[in-house]
Amino acid sequence: MSEGLLQVGTEAPAWSAETSDGTRASLADFRGKQAVMLMFYPMDDTPGCTKQMCTARDEGTQYAAAGVARFGVNPGGVESHRGFADKYSLDFPLLVDDNSAIAAAYGVLREDGYTGRATYLIDRDGRIAYAAAGAHGADEVLEALHGG
Repeated sequence: MSEGLLQVGTEAPAWSAETSDGTRASLADFRGKQAVMLMFYPMDDTPGCTKQMCTARDEGTQYAAAGVARFGVNPGGVESHRGFADKYSLDFPLLVDDNSAIAAAYGVLREDGYTGRATYLIDRDGRIAYAAAGAHGADEVLEALHGG
C-alpha cells in the first residue's frame, strides 16, 4: 500500500461523500479556505481504529488552531459511522467511502479490498502536504503546514 501513496506536492484527488452527521462534504468545499486531514482506517469500532480516531479527537485543539478540518474515511455506512462517532464523542465527521473510491484514489485500498491505515494532509490550495501510511499525531502532521 505505501508504494501507492500520493506524493507530497501533487494535486489531491477530488472527493465528495456523505458524512456521519448526514451532510455531504467535498474537498472543493475547503479549497482556498481550510486545510483538510483525511485519516483512512479499516473499520469502525475496532481497537486500532478507535485509538487512531480518539487521538485525532484529543488533538482537536491543535488542528483547529492550525485551521485543519479532520475527516475519518472508510467504506462503513452512515449508521455505523454515526454509532462509532457517538460512542467515542468524535468531534469531526466520518466520510462514507462508497465502493472505496476515495481510498483507491489516494492509494490506500489494499489488495484484500480493505482500506489501509494512512494519513493525508491537504493544504488550502488542494495539494498534498503530508502523506504517510499509518496513524500519525498532530505534531508530525501539522509540521507539514509549516514547511517541516
